[in-house]
Amino acid sequence: MRRVCLTIVTLLAALATNPVEAAPRPNIVLILVDDMGWADLSCFGNTEAETPHLDRLAAEGIRFSQFYVAAPICSPSRCALVTGQYPQRWKITSFLNNREDNRRRGVADWLDPKAPSLARLLQSAGYATGHFGKWHLGGQRDVGDAPLITEYGFDESLTNFEGLGPRLLGLGDAHDGKPPKRHALGSDLLGRGPVIWYDRSQLTAGYVGAATAFLDESAASGKPCYVNIWPDDVHSPYYPPEARRGEGKRALYHGVLETMDEQLGALFDHVRKSPQLRDNTLIIFCSDNGHEPGAGSAGPLRGAKTTLYEGGVRSPLIAWGPGLMARGVAGRHDAKSVFAAMDLVPSLLAIAGVPSPPDMKFDGEDLSSTLLGRRAASRTAPIFWRRPPDRKSWTAQGLGPQPDLAVRAGPWKLLCNYDGGSPELYHVVSDPGEQSNVAAREPAEVERLTKLLLAWHHEMPADAGPALGAEPGK
Repeated sequence: MRRVCLTIVTLLAALATNPVEAAPRPNIVLILVDDMGWADLSCFGNTEAETPHLDRLAAEGIRFSQFYVAAPICSPSRCALVTGQYPQRWKITSFLNNREDNRRRGVADWLDPKAPSLARLLQSAGYATGHFGKWHLGGQRDVGDAPLITEYGFDESLTNFEGLGPRLLGLGDAHDGKPPKRHALGSDLLGRGPVIWYDRSQLTAGYVGAATAFLDESAASGKPCYVNIWPDDVHSPYYPPEARRGEGKRALYHGVLETMDEQLGALFDHVRKSPQLRDNTLIIFCSDNGHEPGAGSAGPLRGAKTTLYEGGVRSPLIAWGPGLMARGVAGRHDAKSVFAAMDLVPSLLAIAGVPSPPDMKFDGEDLSSTLLGRRAASRTAPIFWRRPPDRKSWTAQGLGPQPDLAVRAGPWKLLCNYDGGSPELYHVVSDPGEQSNVAAREPAEVERLTKLLLAWHHEMPADAGPALGAEPGK
């Protein structure tokens, strides 16, 4: 007995002088593509273009096919990924434009710096934080007094024409013998940071290069790292390299899609080959909204960018992290878990081991176990949407009048107008293409979901959607 006691005492003394080191906190890379359709990756069914690097990421990780964004258009979708809240709470309900148009639509000029910020929470917990790529949450067109990206909790930033601070502005070369076109929309006149003119077909490579250097620098310093890489080259106008330049809108789109895949592949290969990164890095890849009509594709899903049908708000999502994820999940297709962009914020905080402030309320839920492949769980609360105020229709893209509101709850998806009229009800588990409107056969479900949806809609700050929706051709 005395020998056993001495052994225990010796062991405890050894642990006291040589404590077990805590597991290093994971690096997080969030890649958000601009205007990429649900079915545009080869691993999501595209047979017209090849995306081998993203396909490999999915083959080594998990792809999710019932992931939703918070809006079918750029700025509000991005707002949800920053804040973990519905973008309507911050009056960001359409793309941020010039001041006059923002006022006309009832939209803020920029995201309020008082809003919750995933980057700020991680930064406060010791993470190095960097944003590389499109921002579009303030600092665009004639809005030159917006907060810098670094005021939202980022140590470094490099953005495009829809953000302030250091930025890469695109030179679009159509390879037709004419000088490249400058694509800046007034950003070059705003100041607030150095401007570098850059071949638009190489913009993703530029952001990837800056992000890779930031990751390596953070790893060398022993700090965990959170990085946004938000490329915009899949958004029109399309300027692929000459070797990938085809004829017509869709061919040009596939050219920039394949180029983006190749340039992101350099990042993926670097992480795989780095001893400091490969086993302790989580990569999340998704799109901000559906495809532009005539360019990308939603496959069997109905709708496109700006619409509340599945093709406008459902996004492909890939999670990769072999050293962090459950064993045996490589190549898994999770077709059951239903969750949304707001859920990524509390989920990534949980993965990083960073507690949320007790007074901060997210609309998202912690689904970290789903992202890491430990279980196929869904969020418990419904997902709500309100259309952009200026997109009752989009005649330039051939889209007629659209529903104003939508909700996904369990297997059901309800769409209706602001007053609850013209309801459409779809069982999207069995009918993801939203082809069979069963509202007339399910009046109780229509009543229940309409009540939930209108309560949410009236809780959110108003925009100019009702007034603009009454205008012809809007």
